Order: sequence, then C-alpha cells, then structure tokens
Amino acid sequence: MTKPTFDPTSDSQLADPYPTYTRMRDQCPVFHDEKTGLFVVTRHEDVVHVAHDPRTYSSESAVKATTGPEADEVKQILAEGWSLTPNLTESDGEEHTRLRTAVNRVFTPRRVAELEPFITATGEELIDRFAAAGSTDIIENYAWPLPLSVMARILGVPAGDVPLLRQWSHSWLKLSVGGGEVAERAECARDVIAMQNYVMAMLLDPGPAGDGLIASLAADHDENDLDDVELMRIVMNLIIAGHVTVTRSIGNGLVSLLENPDQLAALREGAVPPEAMVEEILRFESPVQGLFRTVTAETELAGTRLRPGDRVMVHFGAANRDERALADPAAFDIRPRTGRKMLAFGRGIHTCLGAGLARLQLRIAIPLLFDRLPGLRLGPADARGRERLLIARGFDELHLQWDVSRVQEARQ
Repeated sequence: MTKPTFDPTSDSQLADPYPTYTRMRDQCPVFHDEKTGLFVVTRHEDVVHVAHDPRTYSSESAVKATTGPEADEVKQILAEGWSLTPNLTESDGEEHTRLRTAVNRVFTPRRVAELEPFITATGEELIDRFAAAGSTDIIENYAWPLPLSVMARILGVPAGDVPLLRQWSHSWLKLSVGGGEVAERAECARDVIAMQNYVMAMLLDPGPAGDGLIASLAADHDENDLDDVELMRIVMNLIIAGHVTVTRSIGNGLVSLLENPDQLAALREGAVPPEAMVEEILRFESPVQGLFRTVTAETELAGTRLRPGDRVMVHFGAANRDERALADPAAFDIRPRTGRKMLAFGRGIHTCLGAGLARLQLRIAIPLLFDRLPGLRLGPADARGRERLLIARGFDELHLQWDVSRVQEARQ
C-alpha cells in the first residue's frame, strides 16, 4: 500500500486535499511527514485528545511549521523590536490564563451581539462600492475589509488604518509560519516591526479613539498584571486571528453554497437557519486547517511513540471530515444534524476566544451578499486562487458575478 504524500500547498492538494486526509486517517492516523518532520494527527478523536492535554502537547510555536534557525538578516530586523512570543496562541499554563483573562470580557455574548448593527452597516457600505460593477474580487473588496473593520472598531483603531492592518497581518502570518526566500521574510519582518511600533504607540497614547480595547488595556495596566510588551502582543494577536478566519470562511462558504444550489436554496427559502449554515461552512472547509504542538514528555498516540521535542500538527481540517465522528462528512449539508462535532475553532484551553464574533459576522456577511446581489454566481475558474499556506485553507482571490440590471431595478 502506497504511503500518502502530505503536501497541502501543492496544486493537487490545494484543489482538493480531502482524499489524501482520508487515506491518512485510514492508514496512518499519526502520519510522520519526513520532509517537515511533523507528526500529522488526522482523526477527530486523536485531535481532541491532543487539544485537551496541554501539559504533554505544548502550544509553544503553535503556528510555526519548522523551528529551525532564522536567517541573520531577518534576525537583525526583528531585533529592532520585541519578541513575538509568548502570545495568546503560543503560550501555556498560567501565562496563557493571564493573557486570556485580560480580554475575555470583550467577547461576552452581550458585547458581541451589540456589534450586529455595525457589522451589517459595514457590509452594506462595502457592497455599495461594487454593486453597480457586476463583478468583483470578493476577497479583496469584502471578505477581508469587513472583519478587519470590525476588529478595528473593537480595538479603537482609526478606520483609515485598516489597510495597514491587513498588510502587517499578512506579513506576520507569513513570517510566523516559516519558509520563503530570505528577502521576502526580511520585508515581512520590517512590517512586523512597524506593526509593533504602531500598537505600542497606541497603548501609550490611545488619542481620540480612546474608547476601544487598546485604551481599556492600557488603563487597566496594573489590574491586568501585564506589561506593555505583553499587551502589545495581545493586540497584535487579536488583529490577526480576529479577521483571517472570517475572511477565509466567507470565500469558502460562498464557493460551497454556489456549488451546491440545493443547499443555497434551502438557506434562501428559510428552510435552514443561517446559524446552521455557518457551522457547516466552518466544518466543511476549516479556515484554520491545523496548528502545531511540541511534545514535552514521552507518550503514545494512536499507536505511535512520540518523544520530547517532537512536533505534532493537530489537523482540524482532516478531523472535521472524519467519518468516525460524522456520517457522510464529504457532503456539504447545511441542515442541522447531530454529531457534527465541528473543530474549526479548536478545543480545550485554546478554543478560539472570538468564535462567537466570527459566527455572528458569517451569519450576517454571507446572506447579505445574496440579498444585495441578484444572480450571484462564480466567475471564471481561472479567476480564483487559493492561499498557499500549510495551516490555512482559503482564497486570496475569488471573482464573483451578478445581474447588474436587477441591482438597478431593486434601487428604483
């Protein structure tokens, strides 16, 4: 039996990685990838086990595929700022609890619900900019500016700086995941330093936008028992993690719905609540395909011996397609069903802090496009492209079309 090849950034697996993940779950549920040295965990039960055992599986370097030395040129640039870790995603134990406690109050159900009018208004405003054109790259003009605008509102960042946040976030992610040419990584490092300086300046002087989370964190400095660098890392973490999941899920969800017209019809006819649609979009094409853990003590997982220092990838995307946890997982079906056991937001102490906010944005953002753009449909197949990131699944380009004449009729 031929061993599967794990290469999510290859053309074939970018198009459809799930047959490979099925083979991995069946043949080698803890798959050792010789190229990266990673042990890739693909079964739902095993992923949940790792997520609930942070003592054995540390979240240090949780977004970095490799932990090898950085190029000197990149290190020299990063030395101009502060260490990127520990942060909310890449910390353990009491340290993680301290960081998480500082922002827990921002994502209560009541505070999240209060953002609904702003999310709707922002979505409407973005659509107004391109509705008369008949086509657009929905990622560039809707899927990333919407959640970043929401996060800027939460943090108290001026709306005019949202494009900067996008550029810096992209660079932080590329630098953190690893790989790429030294010159490109050096440019990313410069963006990360610029982002650090920007956030630190806002913490020291929130200015006229002093009613957001940044100002609140700065004001509660002593109560939080966090220093300025820790607060800066929290803000950067929220900016980045607070929009990429929504951005990817808007693109993934639109393609899944448009390629499954019966499911879209059920949504549009009100036969299925939008909340159920959101859960299936997140399960079917998990925006965060997986994160990394470092083994701290000798252990065994699904028959595989793991030793201290081994790097494990908990693969949410593969686990969410595990037929052991859900019947017919390869079918995109937005109807509520038992046993969905969706893992897109992780489990355990690192369950996504902003999961409720992400769900709210998706519940609003996707139906709004179908409401405002009659005849919404996919553009040419060559007018879409997926991100080449090991840990993520989403589009960096996705062109859609609609009937302009019907848009104009609706306005009259």
